[in-house]
Amino acid sequence: MMPACLSDDWTLCPEREDISAEFTRLLTAAQEGGATIAECLMIARQLKRGDDSSWHREWKKLAQANRQRAEAAFAEGHMASAQRNWLRAMNYYGAAAMPLEQGDERRWVAVLAMQECARRYLSARSPAGEVVTIPWLEGHALQGYFVPAPSGNVRAPTVICIGEPGHRKEEFLFKLVPHARERGFSLLALDLFGEQRDEYIEALLRRRDLEGAIPCVMDYLEGRSDIDFARVGIIADGWGSSFVARAVLQEPRLAAAVCDGGLWDLHERAFFASRFALSDVSIVPVPHAPLMASSADCPVLITLGEDGWLKADRARQIVQSSRLDSSDVMLKVFTAAETGAAQSHADNPSLANEYIFDWLESRLGAAARRI
Repeated sequence: MMPACLSDDWTLCPEREDISAEFTRLLTAAQEGGATIAECLMIARQLKRGDDSSWHREWKKLAQANRQRAEAAFAEGHMASAQRNWLRAMNYYGAAAMPLEQGDERRWVAVLAMQECARRYLSARSPAGEVVTIPWLEGHALQGYFVPAPSGNVRAPTVICIGEPGHRKEEFLFKLVPHARERGFSLLALDLFGEQRDEYIEALLRRRDLEGAIPCVMDYLEGRSDIDFARVGIIADGWGSSFVARAVLQEPRLAAAVCDGGLWDLHERAFFASRFALSDVSIVPVPHAPLMASSADCPVLITLGEDGWLKADRARQIVQSSRLDSSDVMLKVFTAAETGAAQSHADNPSLANEYIFDWLESRLGAAARRI
């Protein structure tokens, strides 16, 4: 029998696009250990259509159950089960917070619980991860989770992962850490919030220099003794702006980057040029110089789904017309036939991340040298 809120095409609550997208994210998270399909379907059956509070209530309840299992497993010395349950609890707390207004205290309580589960997960790993603070703006520091490579006595290639403004870093612990670990990488998961509440997104969106965070992150990594600093890459998770692409232009210490390559900047420039019948698109103002229209030594991978916001043919056209011959820019389009074709590869992030980390491994290498 189909769950009450699920339609025949597995869309949850068709009248609520945000809820349906979040439910899809939770289902795909099961592939990497951030959820279980059975638990997700159980919650779908319990949700009450038209009752917004039921979403928060049911996911919070499920998060608490997983958190309790994690603590019980940890007390008995079962580290693997403890870690798995903390990851699921963390993700379910994030789901509980998602539909609530920014000023709703229940949202902040859920975020704090999510962060505590992340810390417990990091402490139970071997080698253990750590919460790090990185100075950025006056009165505001970045906060990240550093997850070391499996071999703790070597300098390891390292991948920075940072989301768009408004995206919190906890999701990366189940979404990307397994891919990094399997290739011998360390991973630094970051967001732009620091210790701020969700209302801080408004201040972030007003800033035009978000790319300035990346050199601060590189300064931090350069001071660590367990980093092979010649092999540091970055992943911009999600599609919404080009601030990581702009950072690549300013940061020569990056060895590889996965980002939008400035496609949105270029797309906006072309749109305004066509809107006003301009023959020279270079006179159209954009916030910053797009990566593909400038010189950059860092190899760049751009991935997108053919069913995403920016159509594949348009992306190919922009890349071909903007890329310099000396630039190392690669575009990978995921088709509906292979999945991963939705916006931000939401329908199959595992497939996209396998491709991304294989590309990073080919640029950064996995063999580490002794300290």
